[in-house]
Parts: sequence; C-alpha cells; structure tokens
Amino acid sequence: MPGSREPAAGEVQVRNLWMSVDPYMRGRMDTNDSYVEPFKIGVALEGGAIGEVVSSNDPGFSPGDLVRSYRGWREGFNASGSELEKLEHLHFPPEAYLGATGMPGLTAYIGLTRIAKLRKDDVVFVTGAAGAVGSTAVQIAKACGHRVIGSAGGAEKIALLRKLGCDEVIDYKAEPDFEAALCRVAPQGIDVCFDNIGAEQLDAALAVARPHARFALCGAIYMYDMAPTRGPGNIWRAVDMQITLRGFICTDHLDLVPEFLSKMAEWYAADKIKLLDTVFEGIEYAPAAFLGLFEGRNTGKMLVRSDERCTKPSPSGWRLRRDRSTTGAPASPSSP
Repeated sequence: MPGSREPAAGEVQVRNLWMSVDPYMRGRMDTNDSYVEPFKIGVALEGGAIGEVVSSNDPGFSPGDLVRSYRGWREGFNASGSELEKLEHLHFPPEAYLGATGMPGLTAYIGLTRIAKLRKDDVVFVTGAAGAVGSTAVQIAKACGHRVIGSAGGAEKIALLRKLGCDEVIDYKAEPDFEAALCRVAPQGIDVCFDNIGAEQLDAALAVARPHARFALCGAIYMYDMAPTRGPGNIWRAVDMQITLRGFICTDHLDLVPEFLSKMAEWYAADKIKLLDTVFEGIEYAPAAFLGLFEGRNTGKMLVRSDERCTKPSPSGWRLRRDRSTTGAPASPSSP
C-alpha cells in the first residue's frame, strides 16, 4: 500500500479485501446506552473485515495470510497481531466468514438452538428472512428438519426464500393485513419466532403463537431510524399463552462457536447451506451499501469488496452477486 509505514515490532500490515456492513452499526451512530460503544467523531468507522497480510513484524503472521478483524471501513491498516484472527483450514470462501459462517450465521444459530431451544416438530417463523441473519436462520431451521415460514419484501426475495426451502412465505409489502396473512399460512400457530423486524410482524407472531412458544428477539430493524416506541400492543399474549420472549447478543454465547462451525461445515458439504451475498464493488460505495440495508437492497449478507482479485466463485456455484448496476449504488464516488 503506497505511503503506508512498515509495521512496528509486533504489528502486521493488512490490505482489506472484504468489508461487512451491518444493521447494528446504526446504533453506534447514536449516544444511547447500548451493548457496544458509539463510533467516535473524527475516527474511522469500524466493522468486520477480511484482509490479506502484506507485511508482518509478528512471527505469528506471514505475507499472504488471510485474517479477520474489526478494522473495516478502510483499505488497509497496521495493527497488533493480537487484534487479528488468522483464517486457516478454510471450509468456506473467505468472505463467508463475515456472513453465514461469521457473526450473522452465529447469531442465527444461537437464536434458534440456545435461545429458542428448537424442539422436534416446531413450526418456525423468521422475520426479515432474506437478510444475512434471517436467510441463515431459515436454512439452519430447515437443516434441522423444521417447517419454516419466512417473511420478506418483494417478489424477488419471496422467490429466493422458496429456493432456500421455506414451506410458506409472506410478502409483507403485498399484504394489507400481516396478521391475517400469518394466520393463513400458519393455521395451527407457530412454536418459534426468530424476529429481526419488530413492529407489526412481532405483533402478528404473538397473535398466532402456540402455548409455550419461544421468541428469539434478534433485532428490530424496522425501528432503528425511528424514535423509541412502545412494545407490542398485544404483549398480554405472552402471559396468556406462557410465551418466552428473550433478547440476545451473540457475543454472550461465543462458547458455541466450535459447535456452530462444525455444524455449518457439515451442512455446507451436504448442500443444505447456500452462501448468499449482495456485493458493492469499491470501498467508496460503503456508505451506499450501509444505507441499502435499511432500504431493503440486500439479499443475504451485504458486503463491500475492496480488492478486485476476490472474484473466485463459491464451490457451491450458487451465489447471489450484484454489482453497482443492479444495487442502485451511486454512479460515481462523488455522488451523494
């Protein structure tokens, strides 16, 4: 990287190849109390990234090593080796470690297996089912043998959910009454709700939940850009039907990482897990990619690719890839 200083003792110089943008970053742009501290004014933003070691002054790393870090939103950096995770013995494409086999996939696995405690014959409802976390939750639930209902917005995403194996799908953009739609596709009710959306979809899930249903509350993207609002108007159903509602953060459950990676490798090899991403080409498009999360532009994981050498197709041969012309990214880096 021209102009970059050589790494000091114990440091590693990394060129970023892939950068993640995630909904939780929106919360870091406010000063409200949260599980992660706000971004700092005048300091580069942070996020998950996959990079390649360019130069190393740490004996644990060599040029060419692939590493995962939280030093996204930049083309390259120098950092202590302790801040990097070397990716070795890869079972998946490198960028998958930011998506289905990274934090989003782990979140889906935790929510279903530990928070909702999947049981035999559960009917599972996933809101925001075409996103990074939701699409993985759908596939994990199907790999575990469950009937799965997914919600998403638009015909393209609905078609994708059917390909992923959803038994029933709801296009929330086409349904004037979401609760009625959920009742129609789940006439016997649901046992598990994996919620990424909140608002009326959470209300509807409560309305159709069976006794002792379990809700894994992962996110509420519908409300991230709104002033705080009150909870579900039918929360009394949680008492009446003895429903468990539990919010969770994946970093509290990192003990599940080995089990998660083992299971994902097994399912991936058996073609039960598809790797989905929407890619913006060039770090200058990172803001557009981030805004696209809240406009529904992504299917699967939203990524920014900052190195043109990362063009290898997935071994599964089934990737959703988009470039600027189909994501609606700005026409030039100077565009707003």
